[in-house]
Amino acid sequence: MFRARNCRMPLLAAMAALLLLWTGGAAAEARPDRVRIVTTTTDLASIARYIAGDLAEVRAICAGDDDPHYLEAVPSYISIARRADLWVRVGMDLEIGWEGPVIDGSRNRAIRPNRPGHLDASQGVLRLDVPTERVTPAMGDVHPAGNPHYWTDPLNGRIVADTIADRLEQLRPAHAETFRENLQRFQRELDARMFGEELVEAVGGERLWALKLEGRLEDHLRENEMLDGLGGWKGRMRPLAGREVVAFHKSWVYFANRFGLSIPIELEPKPGIPPTARHLRDVVDLVEGRGIGVILMAPFYPRRGADFVAQRTGAIVVVCPLSVPGDGTDVPAEGYLDLLDKQVDTIASALGG
Repeated sequence: MFRARNCRMPLLAAMAALLLLWTGGAAAEARPDRVRIVTTTTDLASIARYIAGDLAEVRAICAGDDDPHYLEAVPSYISIARRADLWVRVGMDLEIGWEGPVIDGSRNRAIRPNRPGHLDASQGVLRLDVPTERVTPAMGDVHPAGNPHYWTDPLNGRIVADTIADRLEQLRPAHAETFRENLQRFQRELDARMFGEELVEAVGGERLWALKLEGRLEDHLRENEMLDGLGGWKGRMRPLAGREVVAFHKSWVYFANRFGLSIPIELEPKPGIPPTARHLRDVVDLVEGRGIGVILMAPFYPRRGADFVAQRTGAIVVVCPLSVPGDGTDVPAEGYLDLLDKQVDTIASALGG
């Protein structure tokens, strides 16, 4: 009996210690200053995680291999949204088919539009393909506010990070300094990957972007005998400026614009309309006539049309990720920058750069 009681006491003590540890961990997880962020895509989740650091729990609705145009408002998404302090969307009507039902179903008033907990990340980004005429269904899946795939432009990623940091500072002002420091580190790393570490150190990221937007970057560097120092994504893509590629959907417009590529035609006859036999024959004629060697597409699009064109022209089909990989539950902070690394490397290699 004495031995039995003696053995039971350490066991009870261990159980009590384990319970204390678990409840302590739960309390730390539920800190009132920790922001529960839900983003619609993994790209936004990665940027948000970089800016918020340990001060946030970040989840994404779309997985990295989902087409965000055509998601459905399933109960699991509603459950995720119910606990959110901040909802971040791509915007420009990308999520128009499912965002409303998810937010309405969550009954979370904090993340409804026009509330501090609802953030449209597209505010401030540089927009392309903005229609100049009234949009009608006959035009296909055309977005009135412009092409929503803006995150493939590194400058827009930089702008989005600033937008997220501003809203986090508003929601958790006590941690504003941390958010701002994380933002500066993110932008510094993005600039270094865009232009090269040495050039950013010598000129400054803000100045380099200003020169790029003014169309004077290369002239300025040449005049100051610094052009040979241009590295990073810009240096890798610079020799390929002017090259043409075919895309499946208008997903790569921003990437092409930023790095000087041209997309004269898509496999879709109109945005969101599947390739037709007649249109594919037109694509074949154009690819052969202009010597285009690359057909670029995201992983979630069907390859049949691309393979049809490739077999008849000798062009290669290049499948490149459009978004940060992952199921949305554990998106790395570095994921967005690594995604741009992958896109530049994949496309430059396909074009012979």
